[in-house]
Amino acid sequence: MSHTKTSHAQTSHTKTSHGTILPPSLRAWAERLLGPLSAVHDASQPRENSRVWEVTGSHGRRFFLKQSPSPKSYERETFGYQSAVPALGFGRAPQLVESDARHLALLLTAVPGTPLSQLALTPSEHRAAHRQFGALLRRLHGADKMPAQGRREAEAAAERTAADVEEHLARAGDLLTDDRRTLVRRSADHVRGLSERLTSAHIHGDAQERNALWSGQLAVIDFERSRYAPAVQDFVRLACGPWQDRGELRTAFFQGYGRPLTEAERYALPCLAALDAASCLAYGPAHGDEEVTDRGLRTMARLERGAFV
Repeated sequence: MSHTKTSHAQTSHTKTSHGTILPPSLRAWAERLLGPLSAVHDASQPRENSRVWEVTGSHGRRFFLKQSPSPKSYERETFGYQSAVPALGFGRAPQLVESDARHLALLLTAVPGTPLSQLALTPSEHRAAHRQFGALLRRLHGADKMPAQGRREAEAAAERTAADVEEHLARAGDLLTDDRRTLVRRSADHVRGLSERLTSAHIHGDAQERNALWSGQLAVIDFERSRYAPAVQDFVRLACGPWQDRGELRTAFFQGYGRPLTEAERYALPCLAALDAASCLAYGPAHGDEEVTDRGLRTMARLERGAFV
C-alpha cells in the first residue's frame, strides 16, 4: 500500500493492469462511513493479491481502503492497528477507521510521505530516516505488555520459520547449490535452538524501506504481517537490503531503537537472513519477481563470503 502524495494510479472506473476496480459492495461500505466518494484511485502493488484503493471523501480527506488477501492477513492487520500501532503516535502510522470481516476490508487514514525506496536522500537525511525507523519499531515492539500467550506465539513463530525450510529448498531448485542448502539447514537448526532466548515482540513483519514513508518525519504502513514473533525478525529485510553496503544506516537505526542486538539476536540475524534468502528463491522465480529473487541471491552470496553483519 502506498501513501505517496502524488498518485499515478487510474480511477476505479478504469480497469488497471492489476484488474483492481473497486467492487460496488466495498464502495457502498466506504460511502456509509465517509459519504459520497469524490475520487477513487487504484493504489495496489504490482502483485496478484494486492487490493488497495486511495479514496477521497466528500470533505476532501484522503483514505485508503484495503481488502486483505486472506482472513489471516485481515486478522493480523486489524489486531495490529487496534493493539500496537497506536503506540507509534499521531501521524506515524495510519489509523484504523473501520474494518469489516465479511469483506476482509480495512478503511485507513492517509499519512504523508513517499516510500524511502523511491527517494534519493542525502546521506544525513537517510540516516535520520533510519534513526526514526528504529525509534518507531522500538515503540511497536514494546507497545503492549507481552502476554504469556504472546511469548508462546513468538517462540512458535521462530519454530515455524525454521520448519518451512525444506519446502523452500525444494521450490528453489537449482538456484541453491548443495553447499548453500547445507548453510540454510544449519541456520534453521540454530534458529530452533535460539527460539527461547530471543526477545519477543509485536513485530511489523515486513519492515523495509517501501513500507516507510518519509516527509521529514517517518511513518510506517502495511501491517498485514504484524504478529507476535522474535523482535529480530523485523531487522532481516533491512539487513538484507539497505544496510548491506551502508553500515551507517544500521548504526543510525539502532541509535533510534535504543539498544543493541542481544547476543542471541546477533547470532540469529544471519541465520534468519539465510532462511529469508531461501524463501526469496522459492517465491521470486515462481512469481516473476526479480527484486525478491535478486535479494535472495545477494544474501546467499554475502553469507558465503562471511560478509553478513
